[in-house]
Amino acid sequence: MGFWYLLLAVVSEVIATSALKASAEFSRFWPSVVVVVGYTLSFYLLTLVFRTVPVGVTYAVWSGLGIVLITLAGIVLFKEIPDLPAIIGMTLIIGGVGVINLFSKTGVH
Repeated sequence: MGFWYLLLAVVSEVIATSALKASAEFSRFWPSVVVVVGYTLSFYLLTLVFRTVPVGVTYAVWSGLGIVLITLAGIVLFKEIPDLPAIIGMTLIIGGVGVINLFSKTGVH
């Protein structure tokens, strides 16, 4: 169940981060509400993840998946296209998260 909470936490964080840009420095009401609700939900879900998933694994998945999803959101919502070095870096991050999840003994307890 921990990884489902983690997935929901990452999605909430990506929605909140996307709304943060759309809030125009908190000058737009509804995007600002989405930021506050999204981050609150995300961090609450993250506390549930820690019941079963080690903090290092949680943070690796959180950051890796978050980077990729927020980049995709930036492409779709804000037309922010990453260059080749950014794509290579994100690929390395995804590979690192994969290595942790597939080969590390620091698994779910």
